[in-house]
Amino acid sequence: MSLVQQRRQTRQISVGKVNIGSDAPVSVQSMTNTQTQDVEATVSQILALEKAGCEIIRVAVPDMEAALAIEKIKQRISIPIIADIHFDFRLALASARAGADALRINPGNIGDAKKIQAVVDCAKDHDIPIRIGVNAGSLEKEIEQRLGTTPEAMVESALRNIKILEDLNFYNIKVSLKASDVSRTIKAYQLLAPKTDVPFHVGVTEAGGLFAGITKSAIGIGMLLAQGLGDTLRVSLTRDPVEEVRTGFEILRALDLRSRGPELISCPTCGRCKIDLFKIAEQTEKALLERSSKIKVAIMGCVVNGPGEAKEADIGIAGGDGMGILFKKGKVIRKIDQDELVDQLLSEIDNMTITSEEHNGKKE
Repeated sequence: MSLVQQRRQTRQISVGKVNIGSDAPVSVQSMTNTQTQDVEATVSQILALEKAGCEIIRVAVPDMEAALAIEKIKQRISIPIIADIHFDFRLALASARAGADALRINPGNIGDAKKIQAVVDCAKDHDIPIRIGVNAGSLEKEIEQRLGTTPEAMVESALRNIKILEDLNFYNIKVSLKASDVSRTIKAYQLLAPKTDVPFHVGVTEAGGLFAGITKSAIGIGMLLAQGLGDTLRVSLTRDPVEEVRTGFEILRALDLRSRGPELISCPTCGRCKIDLFKIAEQTEKALLERSSKIKVAIMGCVVNGPGEAKEADIGIAGGDGMGILFKKGKVIRKIDQDELVDQLLSEIDNMTITSEEHNGKKE
């Protein structure tokens, strides 16, 4: 029985080649933490994110140099790029002209009607969507004074900004409503869901470092996705953004919504463990990021429980005293020296992938 309710039906838009909306898979995006003006550093980070599975990337555009850099960055990456704009409408225009695949703005802080009209006209000319980014910490003053930084205030801000764009006959929109805590974030999306068919970008903003950020994001994003709410997601961590992408896909995998690459399971260890399981698990996890085969891999601390507890895994290793065993589907294949456990495991995984591809090729 699935944990996930029926997906909320939305209009469908696209950011570059990535379709967004109820008929498309939930996509995982991230944001660079480099200076966008530094093209080399930004491209290097985006390529690492692509390798980790990132499907859409957002870059900060604080000035005109950053806006113009988008053209050079876009030439060297494969995934769509979103320009994150605050206050200065001219940066939105320059970013669109430089090749941005979408704009992230808050129409309420862009300026007067003429400036908003200019941004909308430019987005229409370049056939790119606009994401309305509502944050609890930066609501319009009038709304905040009247309603505080509540979910109701976030929803009113979102509806007001959606109306601004739709009154200009612009419907190529998605929206986010983020707070730094789970409860307000979830409540805001729940309140907005029946009031519009605009796709949702979901996440908990300013979630924190690795442990707090992953916990808040897993609960917040996970609960929203389980309710059928969410079309794109970003896990916000004060870490390397590659960690955001990894966490995003693990949330989707846990809900059986999507999977990417091998799934790793490992035991928490106990007094029976006589190998450096933490190091082995970390080495294996990093290596699996670059592999696309959808298999289950087990890293177990001892031979007592290893093959038995992990018999559903396609392949795995279990430790002994300076050595370990390799097993497949719970059956022991051979013994291996501890220093060679990871290398031989990865070699077997690669062989399994090649065999599977050859088999599928013959079937076709």
